[in-house]
Amino acid sequence: MLRSGGNALDAAIAANAVLNVVYPHNCSVGGDAFMMIWDPAQKQLHALNGAGRSAAGASIEALNALGHTTMPERGSHPVTVPGAAHAWHTAHARFGAKPFSALFQDAIRYADNGFPVSPSLSRAIEMYREMLGRQKAAARQYLPNGAVPAGGDILRCPDLAASFRAIAEQGPSAIYGGPIGQAIADTIRAEGAFLTAEDIASHESEWVEPLSTTYRGHRLFEMPPPTQGIVGLELANVAEGYDIAALGRNTAEQIHLLVEAKKLAFIDRDTHVTDPMFHDVPVQRFISKEYAAEQRARIDPRRAVTDEPDPAGGGDTIYLCVVDRDGMCVSLIQSIFNGFGSGLVAEGTGILLQNRGASFRLDPNAANRLEPGKRPMHTLIPAMLFQDDEPEVVLGTMGAHGQAQTHIQLLCNLVDFGLEPQAAIESPRWVSGRSVPDDPAHVLYLEEPIGEEVRQKLVALGHEARFMPPFSSLMGHSNMIRLDRRGVLMGASDPRSDGAALGW
Repeated sequence: MLRSGGNALDAAIAANAVLNVVYPHNCSVGGDAFMMIWDPAQKQLHALNGAGRSAAGASIEALNALGHTTMPERGSHPVTVPGAAHAWHTAHARFGAKPFSALFQDAIRYADNGFPVSPSLSRAIEMYREMLGRQKAAARQYLPNGAVPAGGDILRCPDLAASFRAIAEQGPSAIYGGPIGQAIADTIRAEGAFLTAEDIASHESEWVEPLSTTYRGHRLFEMPPPTQGIVGLELANVAEGYDIAALGRNTAEQIHLLVEAKKLAFIDRDTHVTDPMFHDVPVQRFISKEYAAEQRARIDPRRAVTDEPDPAGGGDTIYLCVVDRDGMCVSLIQSIFNGFGSGLVAEGTGILLQNRGASFRLDPNAANRLEPGKRPMHTLIPAMLFQDDEPEVVLGTMGAHGQAQTHIQLLCNLVDFGLEPQAAIESPRWVSGRSVPDDPAHVLYLEEPIGEEVRQKLVALGHEARFMPPFSSLMGHSNMIRLDRRGVLMGASDPRSDGAALGW
């Protein structure tokens, strides 16, 4: 896309579309997307919220009447309006260079002619085989002839190719007010949930003001609610009050302080973060330096807090970033929430539908409670790091509840420890919080290279510290591009993922 004259925004959308085909367990047209876009001509950073809303007919009472006391995780009820395609078109209308239709040719080709299944996709289909087998459309697309495709097998998705052709030719109207949207609504209604074609047709993406804070002479930008961007900023503010460099990289002391800061920030997130149209989120307080000082005062350097358990984690997402010849920067993240989302494919479209509504709560007193036409709390947070009012690093990661935790580790690695981008990503990581419901309330996973001595010190401080193998996917899949002041671009991609850093 870049070589053919496209800009960073064109390339990001085209890459995202291809990933919809070849990485369907992590992203789909049936999911949501968020972007940060740096416009070098106007020297301005823009942020786009591409989150979809719940159905107008969805409510706590309606689900209670169906016998649900907690929000269903899979199936039709957690499906929210898909926002990705609308976000692509909204961003392209403002910043794109090539025709919108040109962005989907590779995605159409891979879906039509087939693509070799990666080992990770094969493993994911095997993991979710039972769920995918429950619905004919999902089974037809991902379990051809009733079998899990092996790594290297060619998988074709003709229905998805047809959907991408319609999007390329008609733009978002193919979905929002069009036949694809009707097919999505028909599938959901047939499964007994509330989403309608009118809910989909009324969807709009939203340009929002990115949030930021300073960190030792740099400025970190994150997304505002309904995302967890405030967590990344709160962690940066708390960390700035410690001498991270003196504590040392991945020492027990450094990890302990950051994990305890994360626990406090997650309480703020889980208590307040939701759609700001429905709840007044005290954003400026949470991202202030004064509040960070209050949070540091709550942290005991000698003991871990074990109350206020985290919600169970999970979540599958893609993150990508692009910088072009003119300095346009795009930080893009897209997801269907859990692996293969709801487990439902809209009949005749090949489009997997997200289960982002699973993050809603059926507690009428919760800020993130289910309400009609509401955007749920999102874990998705593309980011950028600036210096002297110019982009310095475009960064992000998949990893659900772990995303903000990875952000602070990358920030410390880059700023406090002076690591180059690839070294910053490859540095052993940790993640705090349950990945599956059976995990302890505050399990702390460490990659093995962090070492047994550090793990034992953390256990002595009260952490349920457990090892994961080096380069564990549980730690997220990070990517970044550094814009060197000499004009050199430094790309880095995570060995924990199937990604790559490419340049020309």
